[in-house]
Amino acid sequence: MRRVIEDLPRFIVTAEVAQQRLFMFMSPPAIADENMVVIACADDLIFGILHSRFHEVWALHLGALLKDAPRYTLAAFETFPFPAGMTPRDTAPKQGQAAAPCMAGDILAANIAAAARHLDQMRNTWLNPPEWVEWVITPEEEKAGFPKRPVAKPGFAAEVKKRTLTNLYNARPAWLDLAHKALDAAVAAAYGWEDYSPAMPDDEILKRLLQLNLERSGGIR
Repeated sequence: MRRVIEDLPRFIVTAEVAQQRLFMFMSPPAIADENMVVIACADDLIFGILHSRFHEVWALHLGALLKDAPRYTLAAFETFPFPAGMTPRDTAPKQGQAAAPCMAGDILAANIAAAARHLDQMRNTWLNPPEWVEWVITPEEEKAGFPKRPVAKPGFAAEVKKRTLTNLYNARPAWLDLAHKALDAAVAAAYGWEDYSPAMPDDEILKRLLQLNLERSGGIR
């Protein structure tokens, strides 16, 4: 896996065991620890689909519980029925391409990617407010290829320390909830689910995803 991700500008990670299913980007040469699941994708489209309500419902169905916390398995990723034409294989740039064709030509994919970027940017701004942190890098870090890292400005260290994704999602402010609902709406549109709303039960979502999975595997209804 290390050999695969070292050629990517960034990759997606999620904690193997967590109460909340959160995804984030990391950039080489940083390495995820053994408690993280690594997904060798760099694009906003896949990040957005994985962070949608639909993938979360699927992951909970296929996962297991470890000390009462959901465990994310690779089976949840490998069997998940992505919207048509939007699998990691579909979106991976071909040799010599800067980006996959669907990112520029498919409005449904572009809408998901835009919603995912918005979510990621808003979260990052909350985690590291520009008025609280500055981004620094030593000559040694720069030579090794590391990106700049945030360091709290004087007087803000205690506040910055509290800014974690877990704390953010536990509080779930209105802007975060709206960003996720916008992302879910974009992914639902890619599935062609015109009747989707946040009120749709998880059981109905799972039923539709299972049907898609069955159809694509050549199963019988």
